[in-house]
Amino acid sequence: MAATATDTTNRQAWAEEVRRLAEERDAVILAHNYQRPEIQDVAHHTGDSLGLSRLAAQVEARTIVFCGVHFMAETAKILAPEKTVLLPDPNAGCSLADTITAEDVRAWKAEHPGAVVVAYVNTTAAVKAETDICCTSSNAADVIRSIPEDREILFLPDQFLGAHVKRVTGRENIHVWMGECHVHAGIDGHTLRERVDAEPDAEVFVHPECGCATSALYLVGSGAVPQERVKVLSTGGMLDAAEQTDAAKVLIATETGMLHQLRNANDTTRFEAVNDRAECHYMKMIDSEKLLNSLRHGTTEITVDAGVSERARRSVERMVSIGSPSRGGE
Repeated sequence: MAATATDTTNRQAWAEEVRRLAEERDAVILAHNYQRPEIQDVAHHTGDSLGLSRLAAQVEARTIVFCGVHFMAETAKILAPEKTVLLPDPNAGCSLADTITAEDVRAWKAEHPGAVVVAYVNTTAAVKAETDICCTSSNAADVIRSIPEDREILFLPDQFLGAHVKRVTGRENIHVWMGECHVHAGIDGHTLRERVDAEPDAEVFVHPECGCATSALYLVGSGAVPQERVKVLSTGGMLDAAEQTDAAKVLIATETGMLHQLRNANDTTRFEAVNDRAECHYMKMIDSEKLLNSLRHGTTEITVDAGVSERARRSVERMVSIGSPSRGGE
């Protein structure tokens, strides 16, 4: 249904009030790529979780309003401990981060003494504090390659990203935690194959967390799909590729919220979801009213224990020292 003039006026008034309150509170609004379109549009910055957390540490504003999920706001607080970090809905969690606890990590390390623990940034602060180094989906392979080949590696928590990293690095001494994002796991290989077969001229962008990442690489390796058609990319990588592609259509295998940014980046290419039901309800929990309430009343402030924060920060900083892409790389 098309938006009415009244709807447009109301959205404009809401956006103006959000920006006014942000200025009044000396706040910067950060929105993840998977947020609702209206939240992305009103934010001062939109991107992936690590890129936004870095911005949180760099901006001059005293307050960060993080429109994402809980572990993302925690990461922002870890990198900007002196700032106030607000999460408009404290119930916005993450099915992937929930697959492992700090206690799980300690028990796993006890089973593999001397192993190097590598954690995807999509983890809680408590889990990061138990790990040696973090990674994003873009630099995970570089992080693995930075570790001496004779060292055993524990990779957590995403099994699909872990399997992808094992393939591209050729490392056999990597143990992978069997966690998954329920949304990405639902984008399966069968669905991908059907879409690719039905759209022979379309390019395909696949997030390595997806259950279909293995299928995507198999399709390329078997010659069923030309290598140039399929790209396994982080969300930041997808945005770069969207700006550069001249394809008439691109199929996107990740959470559907990413389509908004891709379509804004390139209005001559048609971007479609491989699975249009791949929507994270946690990412959609922050709505227009919750953002307003957060700015008006300071809800909800995120805190991280100082000791946990210091240990987690070391893990993140080790990753940054290896190097990572300008757009983060989740």
